Amino acid sequence: MAAVTNTQSFWEHLDVLRVAIVKIVAVAVVFGIAAFFFKEELCAVVLAPKDDGFITYQLLDRMAVWAGGAVEPFSVRLINTGLAQQFIIHMKTALCAGVLCTSPYILYQLFRFVSPALYDNERRYVRRIVGGGYAMFGLGVLISYFLIFPLTFRFLGTYQVNDEVDNLITLDSYISTLVMMCLAMGIVFEIPILSWLFAKLGFLSADFMRRYRKHAVVIILVVAAIITPTSDVFTLSLVALPMWMLYEVSILIVKRSKYHKV
Repeated sequence: MAAVTNTQSFWEHLDVLRVAIVKIVAVAVVFGIAAFFFKEELCAVVLAPKDDGFITYQLLDRMAVWAGGAVEPFSVRLINTGLAQQFIIHMKTALCAGVLCTSPYILYQLFRFVSPALYDNERRYVRRIVGGGYAMFGLGVLISYFLIFPLTFRFLGTYQVNDEVDNLITLDSYISTLVMMCLAMGIVFEIPILSWLFAKLGFLSADFMRRYRKHAVVIILVVAAIITPTSDVFTLSLVALPMWMLYEVSILIVKRSKYHKV
């Protein structure tokens, strides 16, 4: 079925886009303000991975006890080095939370804007791509929050070259690392969706991905080194391993996908 004929001028399209952007910004600001006033709840979520009461540490500790090992409790105290730093970080964190909560509405407004120009079969593909991409991004953020960042923080936050040298981790460093790793893993988890899309468009095949698997591993290590906020091998491995697993999963997805004209 053909796309709906649209007789709007270029400036009318811009006006529709402007209205959509204003709505998105307004909703994001409302959610951001709400998150700002729920400071205790927001900080409880953001700062949870710094203490050994976090669910990931509890599970790992139980596994260690079951295996006959012993785990020492830990808690890393964060410090602030700027007069207005805590207030600024609070605002930034609330804004990020507002954008995260608004993300479904953002996707809805953008899809509503481009939908009239699409054919019916194109709309179906766009829904799959947007829905699958959003789900995979959220999965990547959750894996980073519950697994990759806690393990990284526990290792680096408690590592000491000598007992006389204490770790003093700033709040800004903690928040920046958390946001960067969650964002990076969310983007990384889009690999299967992009692979599926390129396979549907005829740009990618499973044989090609297998043939250049070794090259892909090198690229994965380079990308992991770039997006990793720290330079240690431990964090690099935690980031590179999911990327390699996603690449292998993408090969299976591409193998089952057939080329179709979108």
